[in-house]
Amino acid sequence: MAKGMTKTALVRTMAESLELTSKQSAAFFELLAQTAVKETKKNGEFTIPGIGKLVKAERKARLGRNPQTGETIKIKAKTVVKFRVAKVAKDTIAPVKK
Repeated sequence: MAKGMTKTALVRTMAESLELTSKQSAAFFELLAQTAVKETKKNGEFTIPGIGKLVKAERKARLGRNPQTGETIKIKAKTVVKFRVAKVAKDTIAPVKK
């Protein structure tokens, strides 16, 4: 399976495209990641236009099964983060076949 683009390759591509230094480009991605985490934690969601949205969601407590023993166990309620891909990105990457 082919490996996706690495952070270094992404930083280099952005730096070349926008005529920035690699340091400036790396700083942008670091700031984007920090902002996404902070805003998702504070407001429950963070949108990157054209790509998608980070959403904080609450999972209810439920019963599960230990796959090794088959024993039923209680799984506690918890907060999780989900990523919802934007419709534009979905339609561009994997268009619906008619």
